[in-house]
Amino acid sequence: MGELYQQMERDLKLKNLAASTQAAYLRCCRGFVQYHMKSPRELGEAEVKEYLEHLLMKGAGPETLKMCVAGLKFLYGVTLDRPKVAERLLWPKVPHKKADILAGSEVLKLLGLVKSLVSGMVLITGYGAGLRVGEACRLRVEDIDSKRMLIHVRLGKGGKDRYVMLSPRLLTALRRYWAEVRPTGPWLFPGRKQGTHLSPAAVQMALRKAVKAAKLKKRVTPHSMRHAFATHLLETGNDIRLIQALLGHASIRTTARYAQVSRTLVARAKSPLDLLGTQAGAVLG
Repeated sequence: MGELYQQMERDLKLKNLAASTQAAYLRCCRGFVQYHMKSPRELGEAEVKEYLEHLLMKGAGPETLKMCVAGLKFLYGVTLDRPKVAERLLWPKVPHKKADILAGSEVLKLLGLVKSLVSGMVLITGYGAGLRVGEACRLRVEDIDSKRMLIHVRLGKGGKDRYVMLSPRLLTALRRYWAEVRPTGPWLFPGRKQGTHLSPAAVQMALRKAVKAAKLKKRVTPHSMRHAFATHLLETGNDIRLIQALLGHASIRTTARYAQVSRTLVARAKSPLDLLGTQAGAVLG
């Protein structure tokens, strides 16, 4: 893409999208150019649809297709300033599967089976504070405020900062971890390379081994710790708006998904059938 690639790269930076999103958009557009072997300036809606159909035939899933549509919409809508092409690209329907939620005993078992000390501490922090794995990996030493019992989460999703609770049990675990690892740089969870933080991929690998050792049949990723945090807070009676703030969700609708997957809340609900003919059922008329 040459000059156009640099222009799109600059536009993405000015838009201040997450680094991973920028990389994904650029990757999709490179694939588009390589498929047609022409500059996007010479291509239009028909060629974009042909490429998306090509991806579909190759077995691309709905999430991959959606990301590619987003990248091409940005290319044509922003960088090439051809909004009509961008507008006519349809979003693929992505099925919303209910996440597998870990029980408290499963979380405890998994955390005990993680062999890597640093990766294990990232997962404990993810569950203890509801952090995304990237947010946990990027924590700095000064982000742990033991006086106010808060964790400062910097540049979360959407480039927003927030504060979350620092649980006493997590603080104790972090102090034990600090005494053993003694991180020398700014990062609380250092990577192997000097001056870098631990990568989410390393955490994923360590967790995958723990899941295998635990013989769990559920689909578990580092994000499952955040899911478990939110669901367990709901199940212990915490207000959904507090959970929204802790998770850093812009919309309450995003947080409400956890109410849908909480088996405890579903089981706790009473059917109106049980109320018929009782004193409590008088409100039904």
